[in-house]
Amino acid sequence: MSLKITPVIMCGGAGTRLWPVSRDSMPKQFIALFGKESTFQRTMRLLSDASVFSEAIVITNAEYRFTVQDQLQAIGISAEIVLEPARRDSAAAVAAATEIALARDGGALVGVFAADHVVQDGALFAETCRAAGKVAAEGRIVTIGIPPTHPATGYGYIRPGEDIGARARRVAAFVEKPDAIRAAQYVADGYLWNSGNFIFDAATMRAELETFEPDVLGPVTEAVANASRDLGFSLLNAEAFARAKKTSIDYAVMERTEKAAVVGGGFGWSDVGGWAAVWDLSEKQADGNAIEGRGYVLEGSNNLIRSEEALVAVIGLDDVAVISTRDAVLVTPKAKADKVKEMVALITARGESEAGAHREVQRPWGKYLSIDLGTRHQVKRITVKPGGVLSLQKHYHRAEHWVVVRGTAEVTRNQETIVVHENESIYLPIGCVHRMANPGKIPLEIIEVQVGSYLGEDDIVRLEDVYKRA
Repeated sequence: MSLKITPVIMCGGAGTRLWPVSRDSMPKQFIALFGKESTFQRTMRLLSDASVFSEAIVITNAEYRFTVQDQLQAIGISAEIVLEPARRDSAAAVAAATEIALARDGGALVGVFAADHVVQDGALFAETCRAAGKVAAEGRIVTIGIPPTHPATGYGYIRPGEDIGARARRVAAFVEKPDAIRAAQYVADGYLWNSGNFIFDAATMRAELETFEPDVLGPVTEAVANASRDLGFSLLNAEAFARAKKTSIDYAVMERTEKAAVVGGGFGWSDVGGWAAVWDLSEKQADGNAIEGRGYVLEGSNNLIRSEEALVAVIGLDDVAVISTRDAVLVTPKAKADKVKEMVALITARGESEAGAHREVQRPWGKYLSIDLGTRHQVKRITVKPGGVLSLQKHYHRAEHWVVVRGTAEVTRNQETIVVHENESIYLPIGCVHRMANPGKIPLEIIEVQVGSYLGEDDIVRLEDVYKRA
């Protein structure tokens, strides 16, 4: 058995606790909350230590696949990207990773890690994983417990049992999130926070899934066996995967197995579960204010201010979070930041699109930002990455004007191909067949002005598409 760990990064979630920055269309794991890299990229760097880990498996879905691919390329790390055709909760994802790892190596060790957590001491994290891997190689499923720094009510807890050597103890019980009084008692009694990260012998996990949840393992095994390749991604078989029981790995195995062990990890961990946690982890000024973007505070302390564009001014307030994006603003006491999920549910129920979608939309070829929208016009800023190609398409209800502000565009318009340089423009009348590509080495930026009776995205008729969306 190899003692190298195959890391599996769960990257398909769409959290709302960091709204309005994190939304379904671009969730928190892909956002640079601290510095220039996303938590997903930071996690991938943690798991790139070749002395401990082998090549990673990233499990995501079709909606996020090109974002995953782009962010991996940006940091120069390779991984196998596996696409779930439907959301079946974490047990199915772990089962798929187990089968893929066993196909690589019948004695594989697997580590399951979240893409949206933050670790402050990478060397100690790697050493903890190495220690947990040695215990897992003995046929155990090892969860990483975090020594509590305070009686948190937002985490599950682990009650350690007897010492089994090698820094590990049996898991006596997994405990749900407690109230404040019970959390304080757990801390006093030596309980650990449940980080949700765990390492196991793949054959052991497979056997436990077969014992406890054959309705998960059977269909997933079939889905992996009949997976297909699509643009470099591994796509699990949709029909088989859809038959997998929808349940969490915690309930399916972790809370039922007799083989669970825990290894403590004091490497500075956070699940970044809300804006209060972001403030905790952010660099602060002398007055305790953490400011990202154009933010100013007068007579206030311990505030979190984040602004994408607008200037944000705060006077005479302490311990608040003010989060301003292009199209939404959140203001909350940090102590009430755990209510953000409820607020998102409220505005979703009112039909507000900002609950789940950003004005800036990611596409496999790049992105676009809606700048202005009227009854018969829309203005977008479109960025096409080098080598990116939009679909060959036409519209029934709108004409488009493209002005190149950076780079060079290669434009197909009906039967002609036209090269459009910076400070040049081109007109695309209603009904014409057109396509844009970036043949250059730098990002192509254009301003698009749409004019017509209907401007919805569903007025795009794709005739050909290199990303197979036609």
